[in-house]
Amino acid sequence: MVAAIVVATVVAAVGLTAFAIVEWPSFNSSNVTKALTTVGQFVTLAVLGVSIVLIRLRRWPWLGKVLSWAGLSGFVTVTLGMPLSATKLYLLGISVDQQFRTEYLTRLTDSAALHDMTYADLPPYYPAGWFWIGGRVANVLGMDGWEAFKPYAIGSLAVAAVVALVLWSELIRADWAVAAATAVTAVLLAFGSPEPYGAIIALLLGPALILAWGALYRPNAAPRAGWAAVAGTGLFIGLAGTFYTLYALFAAFAIGLMAVVAAGVAIYRTGTWRAIRPPAVRLVVIGAIALLVSLVVWLPYLLELRNTRPPNSGSATHYLPDSGAHFPLPMLDPSLLGALCMLGTLWLVFRSATSRRAQALGIGVVAIYLWTLASMTFTAIGNTLLSFRLEPILLALLAAAGVFGFLEVARVLYQFFGEPARFRIAVALVGVLGAASFAQDIPHTLTPEITTAYTDTDGDGVRADQRPPSAVSYYAEVDRALTAQLPRPRNETVVLTADISFLSYYPYFGFQALTSHYANPLGDFAGRAAEIGRWSELQTPDQLIAALDASPWRGPDAILFRQSEDGYTLRLAEDVYPNDPNVRRYTVTFDKALFDDPRFQVTEIGPFVLVVRR
Repeated sequence: MVAAIVVATVVAAVGLTAFAIVEWPSFNSSNVTKALTTVGQFVTLAVLGVSIVLIRLRRWPWLGKVLSWAGLSGFVTVTLGMPLSATKLYLLGISVDQQFRTEYLTRLTDSAALHDMTYADLPPYYPAGWFWIGGRVANVLGMDGWEAFKPYAIGSLAVAAVVALVLWSELIRADWAVAAATAVTAVLLAFGSPEPYGAIIALLLGPALILAWGALYRPNAAPRAGWAAVAGTGLFIGLAGTFYTLYALFAAFAIGLMAVVAAGVAIYRTGTWRAIRPPAVRLVVIGAIALLVSLVVWLPYLLELRNTRPPNSGSATHYLPDSGAHFPLPMLDPSLLGALCMLGTLWLVFRSATSRRAQALGIGVVAIYLWTLASMTFTAIGNTLLSFRLEPILLALLAAAGVFGFLEVARVLYQFFGEPARFRIAVALVGVLGAASFAQDIPHTLTPEITTAYTDTDGDGVRADQRPPSAVSYYAEVDRALTAQLPRPRNETVVLTADISFLSYYPYFGFQALTSHYANPLGDFAGRAAEIGRWSELQTPDQLIAALDASPWRGPDAILFRQSEDGYTLRLAEDVYPNDPNVRRYTVTFDKALFDDPRFQVTEIGPFVLVVRR
């Protein structure tokens, strides 16, 4: 695994560096990068094909392994890196959710301490694992957090893909492992890559489920067998807990369901309730290991709960898009992926009694549908379980099952037709054509996300599509004014602003978060919004100064407004779930006279007004 990580890191670094030194046209205005992406995918898939041949022939096994690692990491690098080669931004740019993700990476690039992404003096609520590692990488390389986001996201996905391949190879025959890992990687690049830290966990989930089934259900093994699998499963859930809360909870749920099934089968086989003990004990050990690993990032928040209680339950689960209101049935889609998912579904059913792989992956699929049902039921009490975010995992599990189904059907047909000489070549051709067809369509699937990376303005004030930049281009001037008027480290200054992307580029703390859904519950998003509204209604500078000093939270040292005819404005957000969209934007306007006082320094910068308390 260490060797695979080194190979993947080198391949990603070399590939991304090579892409960056050439001045490419933007993806949304030229087909050049699309064509080169297809060429790169063809080359990397060919390398993977050669690795499978070497593995099957059992010649130069180490060369076959290294080629599989290089081919898969190269596939990730070229599929994402080439379309994004002319921009410094990652998928989705600095828009929507990518704002707070970039803000988090910027925060942890500035400091290795576990801080909340926005609020001063609070530990993080959102799991810091992926962001902390990325922040340390950016710090070592001397890069700003926003600039490191793209290469780190692509590199970490490449590394995770080969780690998953190594795990697959330890659990199933090596040539099938390469095929399964490639299919899962391609699916998650298409549907999970905008959330790279989530895609990493999804890449590992398939082999982790097989490992967990081996830990919990061992009917004919010695009593002491399988404890390494127990430890590995606990480490996986713990890792998920440090990366992505939802995926960690789902993994725990799926593995808990496995334990229930294992216990039920054991009771049926032995006729005694004592048979429940082995899977129960192993599940408890898995949970204990997972908890210990998760505490690496969760302990500061849990300790803070002793002193500070969230004023409400938060609104992280207040989101129900259309895709979360019905069962996902990708196997019925009239597409290549739909056909693969249908084949996978049939394989899971037909092999559920004889294949441990099918049992493990099948329980994972059933767990997703149970979670989806529970999520839709929870809407009756004002919450959801965000089941729509599990769709990439469902596609990945069904894709892996589809690969196994395709290979087993091919083997049966090969024997049925009397093992004709060219049959294997025909099967390989079908697999290659299917893989190439899906792979070259990935950039098309990601077109909106890629286009946003070119149309958003980056931290250098540049739009990669060479069109006039947005107001973000004034951020550097705002930063210079702030550091001149408040000559201290940026992480000692609190800025109230509705332009949260400013905090994505510079590590100032914010007085208010982007939306309540990603805000730390300890920060009291709703209370802060109400406080800002009260400040806007004051009449004199004295009243405002007194209100800022009396704030229950650390007050802003500076406020970054937008200009308007009526005064200085902030465009804030509030949770309006169960409506969809679940966020309503509203504007708060401050009278300019509130800052006509020597205790404030007012600076007009483009469309912005920067107000600093002296």
